[in-house]
Amino acid sequence: KEISSCFECAAEASFPGLEKTMAKHICCTGGAGYIGSHTVIKLIESGFKVSIMDNMCNSNEKVRGRLTELTGQEVPLFKIDMCDAKAVDTLFAEQKFDGVIHFAGLKAVGESVAKPMWYYENNIVGTLNILKAMVAHSCKSLVFSSSATVYKACEEPIDETMPLGCTNPYGWTKYMIEQILQDFVVANKDYSVSILRYFNPVGAHPSGRIGENPNGPPNNLMPFVQQVAVGRRECLSVFGNDYNTADGTGVRDYIHVDDLAEGHICALQKILPMGGGCIVHNLGAGTGYSVLDMVKAFEVAAGKTIPYKIAPRRPGDLATVVANPAKAKEDFGWQTKRGLKEMCESAWKWQSMNPYGYEEPPKE
Repeated sequence: KEISSCFECAAEASFPGLEKTMAKHICCTGGAGYIGSHTVIKLIESGFKVSIMDNMCNSNEKVRGRLTELTGQEVPLFKIDMCDAKAVDTLFAEQKFDGVIHFAGLKAVGESVAKPMWYYENNIVGTLNILKAMVAHSCKSLVFSSSATVYKACEEPIDETMPLGCTNPYGWTKYMIEQILQDFVVANKDYSVSILRYFNPVGAHPSGRIGENPNGPPNNLMPFVQQVAVGRRECLSVFGNDYNTADGTGVRDYIHVDDLAEGHICALQKILPMGGGCIVHNLGAGTGYSVLDMVKAFEVAAGKTIPYKIAPRRPGDLATVVANPAKAKEDFGWQTKRGLKEMCESAWKWQSMNPYGYEEPPKE
């Protein structure tokens, strides 16, 4: 099984009772989603007991069957909305979770601008309900899925000390939840929280059985490239080719979703024995690739040309956004292991095997 070296070293360095910890019961909120489903597999491979809590508003019922296929285990999936405080509390009362990895939340930037109240209510109230249930039922460890969108615009490699500030309601919900969690551990001193700020997750499980499945037009580069490659879209729009970068197109820090999933296990191993406090880490590769780098690498993986056109810059886009991920390596032994080739090959395997994601192809 493919398990990051940090799993062993972080666990063994932290505490000798590894067997006891590895049997702990973890609730993955939003665990049927893209990053959540990949993390569920890594948790099971690492010996954890896992349950999913997901309202399925951005997920597909087929994920559960594919998780069973890939892990050999039935993963319990509780169809519960985190905004239903009573249902959340009942689940925590019944299941006796030892920890939570909190992925659940609305996450489309454009939609958040159009529907800010929905985003603030869903993401923040839902998180508060989870925290209340954790306190009521003595579940004392939480890993939170945050985002690099909480950082103010910066074209230098971004470390965790950089100034925070957002440009859209989605980002502000992440920022506000981070603040809530930091206040929460001050008041609840035996609770431990890990905040993980993701950069740009891409790729898919090497089996090609699970991957990113956007509802509607993709918000991110790679799913758009993938859909062009399988013929669902005619052409990729590249927004701007006059940036101060090697080829004029925007540079971003892309991270393979399996590396990202392994980062959650490392963070969880760190906080389970921690006994209280809040830690914050970037999860990124520390390497930037341009839009055209990604297109060219995907062309090699897919063995076909990706047609694209140059479009005007989008307001607010920066030339370069790259992580400094040194703190995660220093604190819990995590770093990326998969490069651009693996990102593109796994993404193509997923998309070519599942041209419409988990959906059926449209009838002619």
